[in-house]
Amino acid sequence: MIVDWIADNAARLGELTAWHAVLSVVPTVLGLLIAIPLAWWASRSPRVYPLIVGASGLLYTVPSIALFVLLPQLLGTKILDPLNVVVALTVYSVALLVRVIADGLASVPHDTVQAATAMGYRAWQRLLHVELPVAVPAIGGGLRVAVVSNVSIVTMAALLGIPQLGSLFTQGFSLRLTLPIVVGIVLCLVLSVVLDVLVHLGTRALTPWQQKAETA
Repeated sequence: MIVDWIADNAARLGELTAWHAVLSVVPTVLGLLIAIPLAWWASRSPRVYPLIVGASGLLYTVPSIALFVLLPQLLGTKILDPLNVVVALTVYSVALLVRVIADGLASVPHDTVQAATAMGYRAWQRLLHVELPVAVPAIGGGLRVAVVSNVSIVTMAALLGIPQLGSLFTQGFSLRLTLPIVVGIVLCLVLSVVLDVLVHLGTRALTPWQQKAETA
């Protein structure tokens, strides 16, 4: 029966998984792009650091359902617009990543930064070519947490009718069926593992010197 149900709903399961992946990955990438300049600013100013990190941490305490409901009024979108989910999860991604990236940038040896400055690097050049590459391991760790967290939070959007794997939970509850719920949980777990592994592999690819150090 389980195999038959999965076979009969394979197309829908694939579509829901694809939407879930998009709604999880896009906000993570956008959150990273927003968090990097904020984290760089925080890492460069001891006075600004607690303000930026503290404010970003508070953003994560906002309940996801409340944010999903409020955003259509703030953005002028419809309640079923996936843009609401993207914006909400981008906010959560920024909240998770700012502290991690700021601490990663702050851990770059001062001598390294000074050497880059002496070579004529401007501030943005030091960030792109020196500081960010050195901080990649810390950033990668934060990204792994953010993307897995987003996979979990996206399911809440099913309560508003936005299609993704969380829709299997609402279907199971409404029809009093356990199978859709179990399948939804398994697919969320699989998606989390796949995205986590991809981020991990990407981090290793961007830090080849670490692999050489480990094998030395």
